[in-house]
Amino acid sequence: MKPFFNKTKVIATVGPAINTKEKLLEMVQAGTDVFRLNFSHGSHEEHKKVIQFIRELNKEHNLNICILQDLQGPKIRLGEVASDQEFLKPGKKVTITTQPVKSTAKKISTTYKAFINDVKPDDPILIDDGKIELKVLEVKDKEVVAEVIYGGQLKSKKGINLPSTNISSPSLTEKDTKDLMFGLEEEVDWIALSFVRSPIDVLLLKHIIKQQGKETKVIAKVEKPEAIEQIDAIIEASDAIMVARGDLGVEVKIEEVPLIQKLIAQKCRHAGKPVVVATQMLESMIDNPRPTRAETNDIANAVMDGADTLMLSGETAVGKYPIETVRTMNETIRIMEQKSESIYHKKEVLHRKSPTYYNDSIIAAACVLAQDTHAKGIVGMTQSGYTAFQVARFRPKANIFIFTANRKLLNRLSLVWGVRAFYYDKFTSTDDTFDEVLNLLQTKGHLNKGDICINLASMPIAKRQRTNTIKMSQI
Repeated sequence: MKPFFNKTKVIATVGPAINTKEKLLEMVQAGTDVFRLNFSHGSHEEHKKVIQFIRELNKEHNLNICILQDLQGPKIRLGEVASDQEFLKPGKKVTITTQPVKSTAKKISTTYKAFINDVKPDDPILIDDGKIELKVLEVKDKEVVAEVIYGGQLKSKKGINLPSTNISSPSLTEKDTKDLMFGLEEEVDWIALSFVRSPIDVLLLKHIIKQQGKETKVIAKVEKPEAIEQIDAIIEASDAIMVARGDLGVEVKIEEVPLIQKLIAQKCRHAGKPVVVATQMLESMIDNPRPTRAETNDIANAVMDGADTLMLSGETAVGKYPIETVRTMNETIRIMEQKSESIYHKKEVLHRKSPTYYNDSIIAAACVLAQDTHAKGIVGMTQSGYTAFQVARFRPKANIFIFTANRKLLNRLSLVWGVRAFYYDKFTSTDDTFDEVLNLLQTKGHLNKGDICINLASMPIAKRQRTNTIKMSQI
């Protein structure tokens, strides 16, 4: 059914270009592992319909496609613009208001109600990903007067960034809370929190999720300079990280973004947390059937950096060539994973004081054994997903096959590097379980006669504790 089994996973954002069941199936066949629902756009009814389509496809085609809900966060936007003839000219003054008026070259409106209170003289204001730049001159009479530094055409609802301003609005807005409750009710697999500034933002979201009796995992989107300053604590608080390069490249110097991406990817792998690289990966394919050379290099570098997952945004949501875009990304990933040995066999320093030190040591040893024996597969048993995350952390070249009786985990693991998950609930004796899952993998064509496979489990297996056993098998 799904011809692509790259280790680096692919997220496709759902939008008008692919929001039918037929198109979603084509996207899966092209190599999509995760569908992102962007709650900056669309109604709950529209998102519910897409969720239903994905669930139906999973059931009908025996798939584990994951659903990621991306909360909007305190996104600051322009209001409606009067006409497409409104241009801001360098050197001119413009007034900014929070009143719901149509924006013109003389007065522009923002949807962010705390704008007047948050900005101060000399603060930069960046509009439309920095294409337009203003500088605050003064705040008076509940309005802001600014000078146009770099001008351009005004467009309705474009984003506004305030890189030098401490935003007072919380990361989880009133709209986000309503969207969150919808997502939890619909049992989405992951929730991405936008504009995270501190670990407290993540912990608050996790607290709400726990209060609702859910175990949904949280991705912290790094797109603010404050997040970079507290990145270690944010990684520790989160289940995964997204390097959201769009807003990040406006909030910090754009020249720093590649280094930040590499740094975060490395830190996440050390912590055993998935990392998603997002934004403008194949931007030109919104309008063109082929990518630029720079874009394919960007994908290749993200794979080399150790990204678990690469994300497509407008390319699949509104682009003219969504299927071709996913195929292009997958083909670039495939070639990198086939021809670059440096991606694999990462060593990690394990912390002796960690409560999981002995279990982590078993998993590390299994990955070394898989490398030394040229094993084709590493098989793990898990109830929480911990074993899957830890095996992926060491980036083995062997395929990672995870068996679990936790059905919710099957889709969730589709975001994690290298992992393919299978439902299994007959945990009786260790030997019987190993024999049965290996036979299943051979039947499905994942392993062949003569292949070496490294098995991980806990003994006694029926108690489903943390991994404490390694066994090498030959098919």
